[in-house]
Amino acid sequence: MIQGKAIKFGRNVDTDQIIGAHHLSRPSIRDMAPFTFENTPRFVEHFAEGDIIVAEDNFGCGSSREQAPAVLKLRGIGAIVARSFARIFFRNAINLGIPLIECPEADKIDHLEMLEIDDDRIRCLKTGKGYDIIPLPLFIRSILVDGGIIAHLQRKETDTQRDVNLSRR
Repeated sequence: MIQGKAIKFGRNVDTDQIIGAHHLSRPSIRDMAPFTFENTPRFVEHFAEGDIIVAEDNFGCGSSREQAPAVLKLRGIGAIVARSFARIFFRNAINLGIPLIECPEADKIDHLEMLEIDDDRIRCLKTGKGYDIIPLPLFIRSILVDGGIIAHLQRKETDTQRDVNLSRR
């Protein structure tokens, strides 16, 4: 279960808004992270580790750069809820282990609303309102549970090696 306050955005939030291209020359994601959404006062003023970005359609559009979800992960984003995601951003974020939640009614969630998210529903803690989510496929959920694609592949390799060792006994 994920809990945090909603930091609200509209539609077509692009990767340049998440981390400006002029910061890409910094030596590391750690050096870029302080500039996440630097031109978005509601993020700069209200974001705390564990909070949840809530957006409308096409979150993460623009370039395919992995730095955008990487700075969000490093900042400690709890999840991103949107009506839809740009395809390449979606895959990059899942690969990094960032929970992405598609919710057809994400636009109805208020800025700074305290949220609780489980496998199939978002609940606003103050009002009690609930919103259905579109469940992720099982293989994507397993990547998220493992903490991203690298950890997932390492776990699978370890499981496979253990099975091979067991079969040799």
